[in-house]
Amino acid sequence: MVLNKRLRAVLAITAIIVTPSAGTALAAPTTAPALPPAGTAAWRADRRALPDPVTAEPAVVHARLAAASPAERRDLVAEFPAVLGNLDGAPVELRYAANERAMRASGFDHPAGDYLLFDPRGRGRIAQVFGDLATARRIVVLVPGMSNRLANFWTGVGGRSYRSTALQAADLQRAAGSGVAVIAWLGYDTPQGVAEGARDGLARAGAAALIRLVDGLLAVRPEATVALFGHSYGSTVIGRAAARLPARVTDIAVFASPGMGVDRAADLGTGARIWAGQSARDWVRWVPAVRVAGLGHGARPTAAGFGARVFATADVPDHDHYLAPGTDSLAALAAIAGGGS
Repeated sequence: MVLNKRLRAVLAITAIIVTPSAGTALAAPTTAPALPPAGTAAWRADRRALPDPVTAEPAVVHARLAAASPAERRDLVAEFPAVLGNLDGAPVELRYAANERAMRASGFDHPAGDYLLFDPRGRGRIAQVFGDLATARRIVVLVPGMSNRLANFWTGVGGRSYRSTALQAADLQRAAGSGVAVIAWLGYDTPQGVAEGARDGLARAGAAALIRLVDGLLAVRPEATVALFGHSYGSTVIGRAAARLPARVTDIAVFASPGMGVDRAADLGTGARIWAGQSARDWVRWVPAVRVAGLGHGARPTAAGFGARVFATADVPDHDHYLAPGTDSLAALAAIAGGGS
């Protein structure tokens, strides 16, 4: 009986993730590990004894760069924009200036704004800030899911603007209001197909980057509190990071989640409040809530036995409109973003 149940689960997952281009569902992921920022070798060789961009703790980075003179800061922005713009723990105004310079130098067309991350290599990584990060009492990090990449950050997956991480973050910040800054964080390689999305390898890599981002934010803004919002596979990334997050992360909200890698909220190992939402019209409900042979992401966070606080999603029409203006889900998520319940 148990064997038959496991076999049915394997077959169900395989039926979902095998596509003509994906080959076998059991094939190992092929995504390369994250690269150090461009210019890292020169940064490390600099005689000013700069903090290592890969190994230095964000608190150490912040202490060193906060103490730098205005002239040294200007020089670092000019000389090492790709390193400084992606350096967790660096003062945000330096990161904004460095990323603007790096974008201009690369010829990358982008809307005006504040950017906390920019790396055009590979699938591309970027993070845009909505609201005033320097004064916000509350910081929300929106972690997107499958098929997002630099090329569709503003246009949306499949050219549909409502699937744009940047536009979703902007709508959330407007709904949450002043005092809340929202970061649209494409800081990891998202799955680009269901074969990658059925595994958690990319989620584990993303979790390490997310933890470092949060540590960097709190090094810069220690008085702020943080909420993490995960859409679809982004919720799996947050689930893999949860146990290593600092206590200033007070809320985790996931929606359209295929699973967070655990079977109960208590197993996440965090003191943050856990929120979950899933529309009855979301296709993710058909994803098997199991983990078998390295496939799947565990229980559905909206399940009664999981232990999350479930928010309203009755007027969400599909997988991608949880942050659409006018929906109950946006109202609920805006309240969570602001620190309410």
